[in-house]
Amino acid sequence: MTSMSRRSVLAGATGLAATGPLSHPHTANAANTGATVWQVQGFVPQEDEAFRRTVADYEKASGNKINLSVMPFQALNQKTISAITSGEVPDVIFHDAPATILPQNALDDKLEDVSDVVEPQKSKLSETALLNSTFYNATTRQRSFYLVPVKQAVAPFHIWGDLVTKAGFKLSDAPKTWDAFWDFFKPVQTELRAKGMRKVYAMGMQITTVGPNDGNGLFAHFLIANGGENIVTKDGKLHVDDPQVREAAIKSVTYMTNCYKSGYIPLEALSWNDADDNNAYHEKLFVMNLDGTLSPELAMIKNREAYYEEAVVMDLPNRNDGSPMAAVQGAGGGFIPKGARNIAAAKDFLRFFIQPEVMNENLKNGLGRWVPVMPQIVKDDPWWTDTKNDPHRATYVREAVFGRTFPAFAGFNPAWGLVNAEQLWGVAHADVIKNGMTPTAAVDKAFKRAEVLFARYTLG
Repeated sequence: MTSMSRRSVLAGATGLAATGPLSHPHTANAANTGATVWQVQGFVPQEDEAFRRTVADYEKASGNKINLSVMPFQALNQKTISAITSGEVPDVIFHDAPATILPQNALDDKLEDVSDVVEPQKSKLSETALLNSTFYNATTRQRSFYLVPVKQAVAPFHIWGDLVTKAGFKLSDAPKTWDAFWDFFKPVQTELRAKGMRKVYAMGMQITTVGPNDGNGLFAHFLIANGGENIVTKDGKLHVDDPQVREAAIKSVTYMTNCYKSGYIPLEALSWNDADDNNAYHEKLFVMNLDGTLSPELAMIKNREAYYEEAVVMDLPNRNDGSPMAAVQGAGGGFIPKGARNIAAAKDFLRFFIQPEVMNENLKNGLGRWVPVMPQIVKDDPWWTDTKNDPHRATYVREAVFGRTFPAFAGFNPAWGLVNAEQLWGVAHADVIKNGMTPTAAVDKAFKRAEVLFARYTLG
């Protein structure tokens, strides 16, 4: 891996020559001795190592001490919610999927405004990263920055190219529109089973009622592919009364449940959590999957045959009408809960982290599972688009940075977080598959519940 030295990063971050003494362009002082930071555990060990390295670089540059705790995704979710509720909070929380937490707590004025941290770097950030970092506060009656974004991610397709070849097909022949692309893998399953792989499935579609994230993200992609991206608009309004949105949802539920009932999805998919589809992919239980980040590939990077020869990452085909598809993009980074004991040190650490040189070095050391929220970084550093030494990263970057992206709906209105928490779309699939409802009836039921949840919120 091509990598800048830690010394060169610090030199770039502070604007000094590498041979000069490290100075601190931020806010730290003798009375500002450090911050307590909670960090989500990475999907690959290199992510945790990269974060610890960034912490060490900051401590060396600032003289401040970071008290770091790293914990798994679900544990961090639960501990964060408990901490904000009780008021016993850390100074900074770094999260991969803060859209599950930020919209509601920003609305309730339980987070510190971090606009002063983000604004100096704002012009460098992608539009989607900005939309994923601003939320409405009911007390101030305005949107503001409550996340300092340092990384972003999308969901590419993860495909066992060797299985496609074994079935007698070529990935280059896969259609360029949404449903047709998924359909391409159905005869692949048929041929593989005829060759003795009797338990393999075409796709790992997460039509789960369990969650927390994958099923919701998958449905959002189907909704956009069918023309329903205006289900929630930037003003926070729900549009389930829009005939186009309703038709898009019905088409999505119809297609997805038909795939399940036709036997192209593992039976247990109805109860998968976010890790189960990854595990099933690694076991080659199915041929293809749409899932966030490069985690399925990076988890097997030491298996050269699987990583370099068998697995294939593909970006998104067009929507069903042939127009360009927008990838649902989430942003990760740091936020400060109200009640933090050392806000100055917290913001100082975040100012350090959002600097382009620091951000780039951190994400590269994390093997590129997340990409920078600043497109210019990717344009300037050939590591991100190198196809000679890595077969997957450039495709992922093309989708996440150079392709069309769409922010998480929860940023438009916290009510969407409740919609996701109740797994309304997974329930709709189960209503069709297990309860005999029509897709139309299942969607109408989900929409009515969504209206109830959105009625709890008045924005503006």
